[in-house]
Amino acid sequence: MIYELTEEQLAVQEAAREFTQKELLPGVIERDRDMKYPAEQVKMMGELGFLGMMVDPKYGGGGMDTMSYVLAMEELSKVDSSASVIVSVNNSLVCWGVEAFGTEEQKQKYLTKLATGEYIGAFCLSEPGAGSDATSQKTTAIDMGDHYLLNGTKNWITNGGTSQIHLVMAQSDVEKGHRGVNAFIVETSWDGVEIGAKEDKMGIRASDTHTIMYTDVKVPKENRIGEDGFGFKFAMKTLAGGRIGIAAQALGIAAGSLELAVKYAQERETFGVPIYKHQAVGFKLADMETEIEAARLLVYRAAQLKDKGLDYTVAGSMAKYYAAEVAMKAATEAVQVHGGYGYVKEYHVERLMRDAKITQIYEGTSEIQQLVISRNLLKKDLYESVMF
Repeated sequence: MIYELTEEQLAVQEAAREFTQKELLPGVIERDRDMKYPAEQVKMMGELGFLGMMVDPKYGGGGMDTMSYVLAMEELSKVDSSASVIVSVNNSLVCWGVEAFGTEEQKQKYLTKLATGEYIGAFCLSEPGAGSDATSQKTTAIDMGDHYLLNGTKNWITNGGTSQIHLVMAQSDVEKGHRGVNAFIVETSWDGVEIGAKEDKMGIRASDTHTIMYTDVKVPKENRIGEDGFGFKFAMKTLAGGRIGIAAQALGIAAGSLELAVKYAQERETFGVPIYKHQAVGFKLADMETEIEAARLLVYRAAQLKDKGLDYTVAGSMAKYYAAEVAMKAATEAVQVHGGYGYVKEYHVERLMRDAKITQIYEGTSEIQQLVISRNLLKKDLYESVMF
């Protein structure tokens, strides 16, 4: 490997691997089948510091770098992407967004609880008519003088039913378009916040995904993040980092798929030899290993750029785009290597195949990542473009 990890990073990787095998692997099939939220495991992840890894210790976080976070996400995702997406949203989108752009009062009131896992956060941008086109926000937050009045619907919200804090993007000035969007910290206990039914998903079934309805929710002025009209830029800047987390999740799914495929190929025999000795299988494994290593380099590069304070927007899109494609291919090939056994839940790879698909969709579809990458080639302003 051309990348070098520090002792601290290796320790984080080992801790995540140990936790995954000891606490996430047992019951992962049943949680997936029953759509059971991993409440006990999430509590433990909070206690171990996985829910606020990059947050400054003065706010209760681990003070770790992005690379450590990526390593943990990779290990968790090899086994349980439902658990890892909870970690990703809380770290990359919610904690990072509040710490980077929130006021000191907001950090003391909310970030300290989010970083320790006392609170779980959700990032509320997508709407029934505003997915990839995030500029088309219909949720409104009207300035009422001493507060904003929030009305609208958000959907596909990860952690929607278990979170205590929502970061909500809403339109405050329709005439200004996306420049009139604001971001708010909303407590789910407030009057007017209604949690819809849990979505019955193809993959990441143990994580909770909900539609959220806001009806005349009174949001205090001090809960707005940033200056008036900063909401859209806040969302885009936050998602740029979030894509690194999902890229790491996709990398973990791919690596987990390969590990299971190699193990099975060593144990399964046909025509008197282990199947890995058959070229048809051996070449599949070789392709998987090569593509996963290429994805790993992209993901680690994006993390390192972020840690160095350099522009990582395009690097994050490249990492997320390629790692997601590799995850889907690797999981599919792992099922193929297992043959009929790959089609049943007992051997885990069918779940990884289902989980892999969402990495091509959420936090910006593969097509959106291609758009970001191609526009960078043409030197477009990513934050002022009409479509995202």
